[in-house]
Amino acid sequence: MINFTTEPIDFTQVTDSVRSHAAGAVVLFLGTVREFTGDVQTSSLEYDAYPDMALQELRRLETVVREKWPVIEVSLVHRTGALQLGDIAVAVAVSSRHRHEAFEAGQWLIDTLKDRVPVWKKEIYANGRTEWVHPPGLADGVLPGSESDFSGAES
Repeated sequence: MINFTTEPIDFTQVTDSVRSHAAGAVVLFLGTVREFTGDVQTSSLEYDAYPDMALQELRRLETVVREKWPVIEVSLVHRTGALQLGDIAVAVAVSSRHRHEAFEAGQWLIDTLKDRVPVWKKEIYANGRTEWVHPPGLADGVLPGSESDFSGAES
């Protein structure tokens, strides 16, 4: 399951999508809206994405993770639109035969997703200030699909 949605993420459905009789491990990561960014209070977030490019990048992440780790199934779901405190913004689920590779693959997926997928986050602070946060990998001039794009992948 590779998807962007404006609806709340159903983490049970995400988890079920990677379960398999061949898997001894299922790892689920949920990124949620937290109340504080450093010492600044957040009231809500808004996510925006370039959908075609973002879906293409999520599919590339799935391809790379399957090349680097012996995963059985992968699910990546990101929410866009207005989110409140506690809402799930992103879900990453991975299944594999053993927990070690499931944890490694899951961590690589979320770290790389946050760095490379064209999703922008608008932080709306309790004091009324707002700030757009861009994916670091896009901000440093490394565009998705470039040769240096996934140099940090390890197996």
